[in-house]
Amino acid sequence: MATMLTDDQLAGATRRLKGEFAGIFSAETIEEIVRDSYQQLAARAKVATFLPTLAERFGRERLSATARAEGHTPRVIPEVLFVCVHNAGRSQMAAGLLGHRARGRVSVRSAGSEPTDQINPAVFQAMREIGIDLSEAYPKPLTDEVVRAADVVITMGCGDACPIYPGKRYRDWELTDPQGKDIAAVRAIRDDIDRRVTELIQELQLRG
Repeated sequence: MATMLTDDQLAGATRRLKGEFAGIFSAETIEEIVRDSYQQLAARAKVATFLPTLAERFGRERLSATARAEGHTPRVIPEVLFVCVHNAGRSQMAAGLLGHRARGRVSVRSAGSEPTDQINPAVFQAMREIGIDLSEAYPKPLTDEVVRAADVVITMGCGDACPIYPGKRYRDWELTDPQGKDIAAVRAIRDDIDRRVTELIQELQLRG
C-alpha cells in the first residue's frame, strides 16, 4: 500500500511539473528527473513520509536549473550555488543569509557532496534568532544541473567533489563545520558566513 501511495504521489508530482515545464522538456525527461530525485533522497532518508513532496521540489529545482543552463530561461539575475559536505549547516546558512540579504536580486541554491538526512538543529536555532526561517530547507545532493546553472559556485570543505565548468567563478570559503558544535559556536560560524555574504553581494554589485 505504501508503495502504491508513493507511486500515486510521484505521478501527481510529474503531472504538475509537466504543466510547469510544458514546451521545454519532454514528458519522459520530467518523469525520469522526478524518479531519480526521489531515489537520491530516499537513499539517505530515515523517514519516508515526506519524500514524494521533497522529490517534487528537488525535481523542480533540477529542471529549473537545466532550463537556465540550456538557455530556455533568461539569466535575469546572477545565480549562486553553495556546496558543503552534508548540506546541513554551512551551505544552508549561506543560502539563507544570501537570500535574505539580497532580497530577490540573486537566485540561490545549495547542495551537499554527501548530504545527510536533516539540517542541524543548532543551525535552525541560530538562523531563527536573526529572523531567517529554514523550516522549508532540506539537504539535497549535488547534481550536475545546478552546477551548470550557477554563475558563482562557493565550496565549503567538500574538496574536489564539485565539477569544474569554464566561465564560472569558483570560491572556497574555509569555514568551521557546525556539526557537533554548541549553539555559541554555531552563532560564530553564522556571523562569519554573514560577513562573507555581505562581501559577496558587493562583489556581485547587487543594487538595492
